[in-house]
Amino acid sequence: MRASQFFFNTQKEAPNDAELPSHILMVRAGLIKRLGSGLYTWMPLGLRVLRKVELIVRDEMNKAGALELLMPAVQPRELWEETGRWAVFGPQMLKITDRHAREFCFGPTHEEVITDIARSEIRSYKQLPLNFYQIQTKFRDEIRPRFGVMRAREFMMKDAYSFHTDFASLEQTYATMFQAYNHVFNRLGLKFRAVKADSGAIGGDGSHEFHVLADSGEDGLAYCNTSDYAANVELAEAVAPNARSAASELMQDVDTPKQTTCEDVAKLLNISVTRTVKAIALVVNNAEGSSQFYLALLRGDHHLNEVKFAKLAGLADFRLATEEEVRAHLNCPPGFIGPVAVAANVTVIADKTVAAMSDFVCGANKAKYHLTGVNFGRDLPEPSVVADIRNVVEGDASPDGKGTLSLCRGIEVGHIFQLRTKYSEAMNATYLDENGQTQVMEMGCYGIGVSRIVGAAIEQGNDDRGIIFPSSMAPFAVVICPIGFDKSDAVKLAANQLHDELLAAGVDVLLDDRGERPGVMFAEADLMGIPHRLVIGERGLAEGLVEYKARTAAEAQSVLLTNMVEFMQKTAL
Repeated sequence: MRASQFFFNTQKEAPNDAELPSHILMVRAGLIKRLGSGLYTWMPLGLRVLRKVELIVRDEMNKAGALELLMPAVQPRELWEETGRWAVFGPQMLKITDRHAREFCFGPTHEEVITDIARSEIRSYKQLPLNFYQIQTKFRDEIRPRFGVMRAREFMMKDAYSFHTDFASLEQTYATMFQAYNHVFNRLGLKFRAVKADSGAIGGDGSHEFHVLADSGEDGLAYCNTSDYAANVELAEAVAPNARSAASELMQDVDTPKQTTCEDVAKLLNISVTRTVKAIALVVNNAEGSSQFYLALLRGDHHLNEVKFAKLAGLADFRLATEEEVRAHLNCPPGFIGPVAVAANVTVIADKTVAAMSDFVCGANKAKYHLTGVNFGRDLPEPSVVADIRNVVEGDASPDGKGTLSLCRGIEVGHIFQLRTKYSEAMNATYLDENGQTQVMEMGCYGIGVSRIVGAAIEQGNDDRGIIFPSSMAPFAVVICPIGFDKSDAVKLAANQLHDELLAAGVDVLLDDRGERPGVMFAEADLMGIPHRLVIGERGLAEGLVEYKARTAAEAQSVLLTNMVEFMQKTAL
């Protein structure tokens, strides 16, 4: 490709609404252009990157035995009503009405559509297993679209759905897709981690997320360096500590006039915050209009894991209690609440770590006071419920018993689920088994955020000069920067000839034939993330040399022009 025949729209200034490096650099490099909130046009340069990601994803899906199809983006309400998700999916769904007043949505996902296909077309066990996939535009009406393509309302996704006679068959395909996803992200040249995950709104049983590792990632990941254990912090198990020690202190009030946090109380008492217990007041509103008040107990330095907590019986719709509700149930202001001498209608749920504590410090349910030397069984009843309700922290024991946990940040770019029969039962997707009996199909679901991968790759690879793309994703693998292209016939001839030879050899090359100054050419190539740069000038040509520099290299090197095609085939392919 010659630059004079391409379209570039690079910018020197960062957009005002951009926060993340990927958003800033994608706009500055001319990969995307904003149309509206969460809506972006993929410009020619950006589309080249997107198509390269698509190509690898499609190739690995085909190798895994998945069959490509393309389903409608617009879906009728009736299908979503069958699974109950028309209301459940909530305001994220963009709902539209046609001229006949029939309701549709712009598909955020396609479980209902593919299950409708399966129940209509699959009759016998002999047709199973089957795995269908598509690469298509999705729409989710994010309440606050931000971070460019990382959290856009319209995005490109690969979604696959498998159908099976039994769970064993589902597990086999799940394992195949797990490996296919590893192949995809390895081929894309990304540092990533697969972790156990919560199934969320999609539902089902087993679930793994695939995260591109980046400090700007929204998700916390827990992993063990000495084993294969890895999980999203939302799911990672906090291993229960050893048995509780015997009480050695008497409970007593201490004056804490201004101390309303565990950290401040610990500082006042000159103790470790790990000896304190914080109480979080929570409420669940019941269907009949009444409510239940809860106290969740956590060690002072730990944080409530809302996903784990919501999975406890009856707590799916919990919320924080208001100050009025706190005062009504505990007769004191927030900041001094605790589990001692609470009313019978207050349910105490203790994290496993708290349940093993003795001689701890907590709120006294009296303004400006805390209690020290508190012990379960003596000063207050054993908790009503003991459960793992906290986020893991660095250094926690790994749940597999093979070391300790480390934490990092990640950007979710893929998610696979064992849906089991959640959708097939709701939509009556059945088949006849070998005995002629009707059975419900088992299902799997496998998603990759194709457009999100581009943003995640930039979050992982960038510097003060611009994007650092892996070669497999870069808009061009090589850029030729001729010095004096419009002034020197020798430079023009050599640059054109090298361009044509590299192209014929299968190297994705861009020739910057615009006659720009070296600084401009170099800066734009670095901004766009082109991994390899070749500089041709009269001085080098006189010695038969071309200057080569990798995007991340500190220094350039000279390579014989006659060897350049072979050199780039080894370096860039």
